[in-house]
Amino acid sequence: MQKILIIAYYWPPAGGPGVQRWLKFVKYLRDFDIEPIIYVPENPNYPINDSSLEAEIPEGIIILKQPIFEPYKLAAIFSKKKTQRISSGIIQKHKKQSFLEKTFLWIRGNLFIPDARKYWVKPSIKFLSDFIEKEDIKTVITTGPPHSIHLIGLGLKQQKSITWITDFRDPWTSIGYHKKLKLTKSSRQKHKELEKLVLSTADKIVVTSNNTKKEFEKLTNKPIQVITNGYDGAVVKTELDKKFSIAHIGSLLTDRNPEILWKVLGELTKENEAFKEALEVRLVGVVGKEVFASLKQHGLASFVDELGYLAHTEVLELQPKSQVLLLLEIDSAETRGILPGKLFEYLNAKRPILAIGPEGWEAAEIIKETDSGVGLVSNDESALKNVLLEWFELYQNGKLQLNPKGIEKYSRKELTRQFANFIRWESS
Repeated sequence: MQKILIIAYYWPPAGGPGVQRWLKFVKYLRDFDIEPIIYVPENPNYPINDSSLEAEIPEGIIILKQPIFEPYKLAAIFSKKKTQRISSGIIQKHKKQSFLEKTFLWIRGNLFIPDARKYWVKPSIKFLSDFIEKEDIKTVITTGPPHSIHLIGLGLKQQKSITWITDFRDPWTSIGYHKKLKLTKSSRQKHKELEKLVLSTADKIVVTSNNTKKEFEKLTNKPIQVITNGYDGAVVKTELDKKFSIAHIGSLLTDRNPEILWKVLGELTKENEAFKEALEVRLVGVVGKEVFASLKQHGLASFVDELGYLAHTEVLELQPKSQVLLLLEIDSAETRGILPGKLFEYLNAKRPILAIGPEGWEAAEIIKETDSGVGLVSNDESALKNVLLEWFELYQNGKLQLNPKGIEKYSRKELTRQFANFIRWESS
Protein backbone atom coordinates (compact mmCIF):
# COMPACT_ATOMS: atom_id res chain seq x y z
CA MET A 1 0.00 0.00 0.00
CA GLN A 2 1.04 3.60 -0.62
CA LYS A 3 1.78 5.31 2.69
CA ILE A 4 0.61 8.90 3.19
CA LEU A 5 0.99 11.25 6.15
CA ILE A 6 -2.09 13.27 7.19
CA ILE A 7 -1.50 16.29 9.43
CA ALA A 8 -4.61 17.49 11.26
CA TYR A 9 -5.64 19.35 14.39
CA TYR A 10 -9.11 17.85 14.92
CA TRP A 11 -9.25 14.14 15.70
CA PRO A 12 -11.37 12.05 18.09
CA PRO A 13 -12.30 12.74 20.84
CA ALA A 14 -12.91 16.12 19.18
CA GLY A 15 -16.56 16.62 18.25
CA GLY A 16 -18.23 18.61 15.47
CA PRO A 17 -18.07 18.42 11.68
CA GLY A 18 -14.37 19.33 11.35
CA VAL A 19 -13.17 16.00 12.72
CA GLN A 20 -15.52 13.81 10.69
CA ARG A 21 -14.11 14.61 7.25
CA TRP A 22 -10.72 12.98 7.82
CA LEU A 23 -11.99 10.36 10.22
CA LYS A 24 -14.17 9.08 7.35
CA PHE A 25 -11.43 9.34 4.72
CA VAL A 26 -9.12 7.34 6.97
CA LYS A 27 -11.89 4.79 7.47
CA TYR A 28 -11.96 3.97 3.74
CA LEU A 29 -8.49 4.79 2.35
CA ARG A 30 -7.24 1.24 2.81
CA ASP A 31 -9.97 0.09 0.41
CA PHE A 32 -8.09 2.02 -2.26
CA ASP A 33 -4.60 0.70 -1.40
CA ILE A 34 -3.55 3.71 0.65
CA GLU A 35 -2.24 3.36 4.20
CA PRO A 36 -2.87 6.58 6.18
CA ILE A 37 -0.62 7.69 9.03
CA ILE A 38 -2.13 10.40 11.23
CA TYR A 39 -0.30 13.23 13.00
CA VAL A 40 -2.32 15.21 15.59
CA PRO A 41 -1.69 17.17 18.81
CA GLU A 42 -1.14 15.25 22.03
CA ASN A 43 -2.89 17.78 24.29
CA PRO A 44 -5.30 19.84 22.12
CA ASN A 45 -7.81 22.38 23.36
CA TYR A 46 -10.99 21.13 21.65
CA PRO A 47 -14.10 23.29 22.16
CA ILE A 48 -16.36 20.24 21.73
CA ASN A 49 -15.71 16.59 22.59
CA ASP A 50 -17.51 13.53 21.28
CA SER A 51 -15.92 10.30 22.51
CA SER A 52 -18.37 8.21 20.44
CA LEU A 53 -16.29 9.04 17.33
CA GLU A 54 -13.30 7.14 18.72
CA ALA A 55 -15.05 3.88 17.87
CA GLU A 56 -14.73 4.73 14.16
CA ILE A 57 -10.92 4.89 14.12
CA PRO A 58 -9.76 1.88 12.05
CA GLU A 59 -7.80 -0.78 13.88
CA GLY A 60 -4.04 -0.67 13.46
CA ILE A 61 -3.83 2.90 12.15
CA ILE A 62 -0.61 4.64 13.20
CA ILE A 63 -1.40 7.85 15.08
CA LEU A 64 1.52 10.11 15.88
CA LYS A 65 1.10 12.73 18.60
CA GLN A 66 3.25 15.62 19.73
CA PRO A 67 2.56 18.25 22.43
CA ILE A 68 1.08 21.59 21.41
CA PHE A 69 1.20 24.92 23.25
CA GLU A 70 -2.06 26.85 22.89
CA PRO A 71 -2.48 30.41 24.23
CA TYR A 72 -6.21 29.74 24.64
CA LYS A 73 -5.37 27.79 27.79
CA LEU A 74 -3.72 30.89 29.29
CA ALA A 75 -6.54 33.17 28.14
CA ALA A 76 -9.06 30.87 29.83
CA ILE A 77 -7.67 32.05 33.18
CA PHE A 78 -9.43 35.38 32.53
CA SER A 79 -12.61 33.99 30.94
CA LYS A 80 -13.05 30.35 30.05
CA LYS A 81 -16.42 30.94 28.36
CA LYS A 82 -15.23 33.77 26.09
CA THR A 83 -12.03 31.92 25.24
CA GLN A 84 -13.89 28.75 24.29
CA ARG A 85 -16.30 30.74 22.14
CA ILE A 86 -13.52 32.51 20.22
CA SER A 87 -11.51 29.30 19.79
CA SER A 88 -14.61 27.79 18.14
CA GLY A 89 -14.79 30.64 15.63
CA ILE A 90 -17.91 32.03 17.32
CA ILE A 91 -17.73 35.81 17.48
CA GLN A 92 -20.54 37.98 18.83
CA LYS A 93 -21.73 41.16 17.17
CA HIS A 94 -19.49 44.14 17.95
CA LYS A 95 -22.02 45.93 20.14
CA LYS A 96 -22.40 42.86 22.38
CA GLN A 97 -18.66 42.33 22.89
CA SER A 98 -17.17 43.14 26.29
CA PHE A 99 -13.87 45.00 26.55
CA LEU A 100 -12.18 41.68 27.44
CA GLU A 101 -13.65 39.97 24.38
CA LYS A 102 -12.55 42.82 22.10
CA THR A 103 -9.07 42.54 23.56
CA PHE A 104 -8.98 38.77 23.05
CA LEU A 105 -10.06 39.22 19.42
CA TRP A 106 -7.40 41.84 18.72
CA ILE A 107 -4.71 39.63 20.25
CA ARG A 108 -5.99 36.54 18.43
CA GLY A 109 -6.08 38.34 15.08
CA ASN A 110 -2.84 40.29 15.21
CA LEU A 111 -0.42 38.40 17.43
CA PHE A 112 -1.30 34.85 16.38
CA ILE A 113 -1.05 34.67 12.59
CA PRO A 114 -2.52 32.65 11.03
CA ASP A 115 -4.06 31.37 14.28
CA ALA A 116 -3.38 30.42 17.88
CA ARG A 117 -2.00 26.98 16.92
CA LYS A 118 1.05 28.59 15.26
CA TYR A 119 3.39 27.36 18.01
CA TRP A 120 2.91 23.77 16.84
CA VAL A 121 4.41 24.52 13.42
CA LYS A 122 8.18 24.51 14.06
CA PRO A 123 8.29 21.54 16.47
CA SER A 124 6.08 19.55 14.09
CA ILE A 125 8.33 20.24 11.09
CA LYS A 126 11.35 19.09 13.10
CA PHE A 127 9.66 15.92 14.35
CA LEU A 128 8.06 14.97 11.04
CA SER A 129 11.18 15.60 8.95
CA ASP A 130 12.89 12.69 10.66
CA PHE A 131 9.78 10.51 10.45
CA ILE A 132 9.29 11.16 6.72
CA GLU A 133 12.91 10.22 6.07
CA LYS A 134 12.73 7.07 8.18
CA GLU A 135 9.41 5.83 6.77
CA ASP A 136 10.08 6.98 3.18
CA ILE A 137 6.85 9.00 3.03
CA LYS A 138 6.25 10.51 -0.41
CA THR A 139 2.86 12.21 0.11
CA VAL A 140 1.83 14.63 2.88
CA ILE A 141 -1.70 16.04 3.32
CA THR A 142 -2.53 18.99 5.56
CA THR A 143 -6.11 19.84 6.47
CA GLY A 144 -7.31 23.17 7.85
CA PRO A 145 -8.58 25.21 9.50
CA PRO A 146 -6.69 25.87 11.64
CA HIS A 147 -4.60 27.09 8.68
CA SER A 148 -1.38 26.97 10.70
CA ILE A 149 -1.53 23.23 9.88
CA HIS A 150 -0.77 24.15 6.26
CA LEU A 151 2.40 25.92 7.42
CA ILE A 152 3.67 22.56 8.67
CA GLY A 153 3.17 21.19 5.17
CA LEU A 154 4.88 24.26 3.72
CA GLY A 155 7.94 23.73 5.93
CA LEU A 156 8.15 20.03 5.05
CA LYS A 157 7.77 20.77 1.33
CA GLN A 158 10.65 23.26 1.51
CA GLN A 159 12.89 20.62 3.14
CA LYS A 160 11.84 17.31 1.61
CA SER A 161 11.12 15.83 -1.80
CA ILE A 162 7.43 15.15 -1.18
CA THR A 163 4.09 15.67 -2.86
CA TRP A 164 2.13 18.09 -0.68
CA ILE A 165 -1.67 18.23 -0.86
CA THR A 166 -3.60 20.92 1.04
CA ASP A 167 -7.20 20.24 2.07
CA PHE A 168 -9.21 23.39 2.80
CA ARG A 169 -12.38 22.49 4.71
CA ASP A 170 -13.11 26.24 4.79
CA PRO A 171 -11.64 29.22 2.94
CA TRP A 172 -8.85 31.24 4.57
CA THR A 173 -9.13 35.02 4.22
CA SER A 174 -12.69 35.09 2.88
CA ILE A 175 -14.39 33.14 5.67
CA GLY A 176 -16.96 35.18 7.61
CA TYR A 177 -15.25 35.40 11.00
CA HIS A 178 -11.94 36.57 9.46
CA LYS A 179 -13.24 40.14 9.12
CA LYS A 180 -14.23 40.17 12.81
CA LEU A 181 -10.72 39.59 14.13
CA LYS A 182 -9.92 43.34 14.34
CA LEU A 183 -6.97 42.89 12.02
CA THR A 184 -4.59 45.74 11.33
CA LYS A 185 -3.71 46.49 7.71
CA SER A 186 -0.35 44.72 8.08
CA SER A 187 -1.99 41.66 9.68
CA ARG A 188 -4.52 41.40 6.83
CA GLN A 189 -1.65 41.58 4.37
CA LYS A 190 0.29 38.89 6.24
CA HIS A 191 -2.70 36.52 6.08
CA LYS A 192 -3.02 37.10 2.33
CA GLU A 193 0.69 36.55 1.78
CA LEU A 194 0.64 33.27 3.72
CA GLU A 195 -2.50 32.12 1.90
CA LYS A 196 -0.91 32.78 -1.49
CA LEU A 197 2.38 31.16 -0.46
CA VAL A 198 0.61 27.97 0.63
CA LEU A 199 -1.54 27.85 -2.51
CA SER A 200 1.40 28.45 -4.85
CA THR A 201 3.76 26.01 -3.10
CA ALA A 202 1.42 23.04 -2.62
CA ASP A 203 1.44 20.46 -5.41
CA LYS A 204 -2.33 19.90 -5.30
CA ILE A 205 -5.24 21.58 -3.56
CA VAL A 206 -8.54 20.13 -2.35
CA VAL A 207 -11.54 22.32 -1.48
CA THR A 208 -15.10 21.54 -0.39
CA SER A 209 -17.04 23.81 -2.77
CA ASN A 210 -16.97 25.20 -6.31
CA ASN A 211 -17.02 28.74 -4.97
CA THR A 212 -13.80 28.19 -3.02
CA LYS A 213 -12.24 26.61 -6.11
CA LYS A 214 -13.04 29.72 -8.17
CA GLU A 215 -11.65 31.94 -5.42
CA PHE A 216 -8.36 30.01 -5.22
CA GLU A 217 -7.96 29.79 -9.01
CA LYS A 218 -7.35 33.55 -8.92
CA LEU A 219 -4.38 32.99 -6.59
CA THR A 220 -2.70 29.90 -8.04
CA ASN A 221 -2.39 27.77 -11.15
CA LYS A 222 -1.95 24.54 -9.19
CA PRO A 223 -4.56 21.77 -9.75
CA ILE A 224 -7.63 22.18 -7.54
CA GLN A 225 -10.16 19.41 -6.89
CA VAL A 226 -13.58 19.83 -5.28
CA ILE A 227 -14.31 17.02 -2.83
CA THR A 228 -17.26 17.85 -0.61
CA ASN A 229 -18.13 16.44 2.77
CA GLY A 230 -20.58 13.56 2.77
CA TYR A 231 -22.64 10.99 4.63
CA ASP A 232 -21.74 7.56 5.90
CA GLY A 233 -23.76 4.40 6.36
CA ALA A 234 -27.40 3.49 6.03
CA VAL A 235 -30.18 5.56 7.59
CA VAL A 236 -31.34 4.43 11.00
CA LYS A 237 -34.83 2.95 10.61
CA THR A 238 -37.20 4.82 12.87
CA GLU A 239 -40.74 6.15 13.15
CA LEU A 240 -41.40 9.75 12.24
CA ASP A 241 -42.19 12.29 14.95
CA LYS A 242 -45.89 12.62 15.72
CA LYS A 243 -45.44 16.38 15.88
CA PHE A 244 -44.69 18.61 12.88
CA SER A 245 -41.06 18.85 13.98
CA ILE A 246 -38.63 21.27 12.39
CA ALA A 247 -35.12 20.31 13.52
CA HIS A 248 -31.90 22.28 13.29
CA ILE A 249 -28.67 20.37 13.99
CA GLY A 250 -25.54 22.30 14.96
CA SER A 251 -24.62 25.72 16.34
CA LEU A 252 -27.30 28.37 15.81
CA LEU A 253 -25.83 31.74 16.64
CA THR A 254 -26.63 35.39 16.02
CA ASP A 255 -25.53 35.69 12.40
CA ARG A 256 -27.57 32.66 11.34
CA ASN A 257 -30.65 33.58 13.37
CA PRO A 258 -33.56 33.10 10.88
CA GLU A 259 -35.79 35.99 11.95
CA ILE A 260 -38.00 35.50 8.88
CA LEU A 261 -38.67 31.85 9.80
CA TRP A 262 -39.60 32.65 13.40
CA LYS A 263 -41.88 35.45 12.15
CA VAL A 264 -43.69 33.15 9.71
CA LEU A 265 -44.00 30.30 12.21
CA GLY A 266 -45.33 32.72 14.80
CA GLU A 267 -47.97 33.98 12.37
CA LEU A 268 -49.00 30.44 11.40
CA THR A 269 -49.53 29.44 15.04
CA LYS A 270 -51.93 32.38 15.38
CA GLU A 271 -53.74 31.82 12.08
CA ASN A 272 -53.97 28.01 12.06
CA GLU A 273 -55.06 26.12 15.19
CA ALA A 274 -54.01 22.75 13.79
CA PHE A 275 -50.55 24.11 12.99
CA LYS A 276 -50.30 25.47 16.53
CA GLU A 277 -51.20 22.08 18.02
CA ALA A 278 -48.67 20.19 15.87
CA LEU A 279 -45.60 22.47 15.69
CA GLU A 280 -42.33 21.62 17.44
CA VAL A 281 -39.04 23.47 16.89
CA ARG A 282 -36.16 21.19 17.83
CA LEU A 283 -32.71 22.74 18.37
CA VAL A 284 -29.61 20.55 18.71
CA GLY A 285 -26.29 22.19 19.56
CA VAL A 286 -25.21 25.56 20.91
CA VAL A 287 -27.97 28.17 20.57
CA GLY A 288 -27.28 31.90 20.96
CA LYS A 289 -29.16 34.16 23.35
CA GLU A 290 -30.36 36.29 20.44
CA VAL A 291 -32.02 33.24 18.89
CA PHE A 292 -33.99 32.53 22.05
CA ALA A 293 -34.92 36.21 22.26
CA SER A 294 -36.29 36.07 18.70
CA LEU A 295 -38.25 32.90 19.40
CA LYS A 296 -39.80 34.53 22.46
CA GLN A 297 -40.56 37.72 20.55
CA HIS A 298 -42.56 35.77 17.95
CA GLY A 299 -44.42 33.71 20.55
CA LEU A 300 -42.55 30.47 19.90
CA ALA A 301 -40.79 29.84 23.22
CA SER A 302 -43.30 27.15 24.26
CA PHE A 303 -42.80 25.27 20.97
CA VAL A 304 -39.04 24.84 21.40
CA ASP A 305 -37.34 21.59 22.39
CA GLU A 306 -33.73 22.49 23.18
CA LEU A 307 -31.55 19.36 23.30
CA GLY A 308 -28.07 20.90 23.54
CA TYR A 309 -25.05 19.12 22.11
CA LEU A 310 -25.67 15.47 21.21
CA ALA A 311 -23.17 12.77 20.30
CA HIS A 312 -22.96 12.14 16.57
CA THR A 313 -24.58 8.72 16.97
CA GLU A 314 -27.61 10.38 18.58
CA VAL A 315 -27.81 12.98 15.82
CA LEU A 316 -27.92 10.23 13.20
CA GLU A 317 -30.92 8.73 15.01
CA LEU A 318 -32.71 12.06 15.33
CA GLN A 319 -32.42 13.27 11.72
CA PRO A 320 -34.63 10.66 10.00
CA LYS A 321 -37.29 11.06 12.73
CA SER A 322 -37.77 14.76 12.03
CA GLN A 323 -40.54 15.93 9.75
CA VAL A 324 -38.41 18.79 8.39
CA LEU A 325 -34.66 19.43 8.60
CA LEU A 326 -33.53 23.04 8.79
CA LEU A 327 -30.37 24.32 7.08
CA LEU A 328 -29.33 27.95 7.65
CA GLU A 329 -26.55 30.20 6.42
CA ILE A 330 -25.57 33.85 6.86
CA ASP A 331 -27.07 36.03 4.12
CA SER A 332 -23.84 37.19 2.51
CA ALA A 333 -22.09 36.82 -0.84
CA GLU A 334 -19.10 35.40 1.06
CA THR A 335 -21.11 32.42 2.32
CA ARG A 336 -22.37 31.19 -1.07
CA GLY A 337 -19.72 28.48 -1.12
CA ILE A 338 -20.29 27.23 2.43
CA LEU A 339 -21.56 23.64 2.37
CA PRO A 340 -22.27 22.59 5.98
CA GLY A 341 -21.32 19.01 6.75
CA LYS A 342 -24.83 18.33 8.02
CA LEU A 343 -26.25 18.98 4.53
CA PHE A 344 -25.05 15.60 3.33
CA GLU A 345 -26.35 13.74 6.37
CA TYR A 346 -29.65 15.53 5.81
CA LEU A 347 -29.66 14.18 2.24
CA ASN A 348 -29.12 10.67 3.53
CA ALA A 349 -31.88 11.05 6.14
CA LYS A 350 -34.31 11.59 3.25
CA ARG A 351 -36.43 14.13 5.09
CA PRO A 352 -37.46 17.45 3.47
CA ILE A 353 -34.73 20.07 3.83
CA LEU A 354 -35.75 23.68 4.36
CA ALA A 355 -32.69 25.76 3.48
CA ILE A 356 -32.59 29.52 4.06
CA GLY A 357 -29.50 31.44 2.99
CA PRO A 358 -27.88 33.77 0.47
CA GLU A 359 -28.86 34.05 -3.17
CA GLY A 360 -26.76 31.65 -5.26
CA TRP A 361 -26.00 29.42 -2.26
CA GLU A 362 -24.28 26.24 -3.42
CA ALA A 363 -26.08 24.19 -0.80
CA ALA A 364 -29.47 25.25 -2.21
CA GLU A 365 -28.30 24.16 -5.66
CA ILE A 366 -27.44 20.68 -4.35
CA ILE A 367 -30.83 20.43 -2.63
CA LYS A 368 -32.58 21.33 -5.87
CA GLU A 369 -30.42 18.99 -7.96
CA THR A 370 -31.20 16.04 -5.67
CA ASP A 371 -34.92 16.83 -5.12
CA SER A 372 -34.25 16.93 -1.38
CA GLY A 373 -36.24 19.97 -0.34
CA VAL A 374 -36.40 23.70 -0.95
CA GLY A 375 -33.77 26.44 -0.88
CA LEU A 376 -35.00 29.97 -0.21
CA VAL A 377 -33.32 33.35 0.05
CA SER A 378 -33.50 35.03 3.42
CA ASN A 379 -36.09 37.69 2.51
CA ASP A 380 -38.66 35.59 0.62
CA GLU A 381 -41.38 35.54 3.27
CA SER A 382 -44.22 34.63 0.90
CA ALA A 383 -42.42 31.60 -0.54
CA LEU A 384 -41.44 30.43 2.94
CA LYS A 385 -45.02 30.59 4.18
CA ASN A 386 -46.28 28.71 1.12
CA VAL A 387 -43.72 25.93 1.54
CA LEU A 388 -44.52 25.47 5.23
CA LEU A 389 -48.26 25.31 4.55
CA GLU A 390 -47.79 22.86 1.69
CA TRP A 391 -45.55 20.59 3.78
CA PHE A 392 -47.89 20.84 6.77
CA GLU A 393 -50.83 19.69 4.65
CA LEU A 394 -48.79 16.73 3.40
CA TYR A 395 -47.82 15.97 7.01
CA GLN A 396 -51.48 16.00 8.07
CA ASN A 397 -52.25 13.45 5.35
CA GLY A 398 -49.22 11.28 6.18
CA LYS A 399 -47.63 12.07 2.81
CA LEU A 400 -44.66 14.28 3.69
CA GLN A 401 -42.11 12.01 2.03
CA LEU A 402 -39.12 12.39 -0.30
CA ASN A 403 -37.38 10.31 -2.92
CA PRO A 404 -34.06 12.11 -3.45
CA LYS A 405 -31.98 11.28 -6.51
CA GLY A 406 -28.26 11.07 -7.13
CA ILE A 407 -27.10 11.37 -3.52
CA GLU A 408 -24.84 8.31 -3.80
CA LYS A 409 -21.98 10.49 -5.08
CA TYR A 410 -21.88 12.11 -1.62
CA SER A 411 -21.26 8.85 0.25
CA ARG A 412 -18.03 8.93 2.25
CA LYS A 413 -16.65 5.87 0.47
CA GLU A 414 -17.23 7.38 -2.97
CA LEU A 415 -15.64 10.66 -1.87
CA THR A 416 -12.65 8.72 -0.52
CA ARG A 417 -12.32 7.02 -3.91
CA GLN A 418 -12.17 10.48 -5.51
CA PHE A 419 -9.53 11.61 -3.02
CA ALA A 420 -7.45 8.46 -3.58
CA ASN A 421 -7.53 9.08 -7.33
CA PHE A 422 -6.42 12.68 -6.80
CA ILE A 423 -3.55 11.53 -4.58
CA ARG A 424 -2.31 9.30 -7.39
CA TRP A 425 -3.02 11.77 -10.18
CA GLU A 426 0.07 13.25 -11.77
CA SER A 427 -0.17 16.65 -13.50
CA SER A 428 1.38 16.76 -16.95
